[in-house]
Amino acid sequence: MDHVISGVAKFQKDVYPTKKETFQKLANGQNPEVLFITCADSRIDPNLVTQTDPGELFICRNAGNIVPPHSNQTGGMTASIEFAVAALGVTHIVVCGHTDCGAMKGALNPEKLDSLPHVKEWLGHCRCASEVVKEKHGELTADQLDELTKENVLQQMQHLRTHPAVAAKLATDQVQLHGWVYNIESGTVLCHNPETGVFEEMEQAYAERKLVAAK
Repeated sequence: MDHVISGVAKFQKDVYPTKKETFQKLANGQNPEVLFITCADSRIDPNLVTQTDPGELFICRNAGNIVPPHSNQTGGMTASIEFAVAALGVTHIVVCGHTDCGAMKGALNPEKLDSLPHVKEWLGHCRCASEVVKEKHGELTADQLDELTKENVLQQMQHLRTHPAVAAKLATDQVQLHGWVYNIESGTVLCHNPETGVFEEMEQAYAERKLVAAK
């Protein structure tokens, strides 16, 4: 904990002065372009990976980068998504999974989560992804962790479409959805390309999307 406390002191002394003007502007409001939904895993730093400054990303984090389907029962994710889209007017939503995800390991072996009942229930929102992978292979094994991680991103994007605020903006082309998977070891980011249906290197995926949009 000492290094965390000393980090605050370093921020106040060395970092804040260099970005003082930015923070003064942010003191009275925010105008992020992107809602970034990712895992709570301590190894993931959205601002570091995307090289963005405070105020650019509206970040929602939880175990497994999960988006529960919309329901009449209010939850933190539901409220945050509604606020980001309907009130802040974000124009892009990223669902970002990652390699070696503990939540996805739990989804592969839910029977091992009996001592973590809340985690087990939460990961029920990944069941659709698990069933898709299982249907393709006949079983779920540790070898399918990366595939499940990608499929989970796609299923959470599907869940996003059930949220009224998101559905409305998608219908009028005011919001775009993006599915990413971050590789912790290599630092690479794979992006789902809706044209090919696969996850590709970021530059390739977005180059193809721009090409299609230009036609």
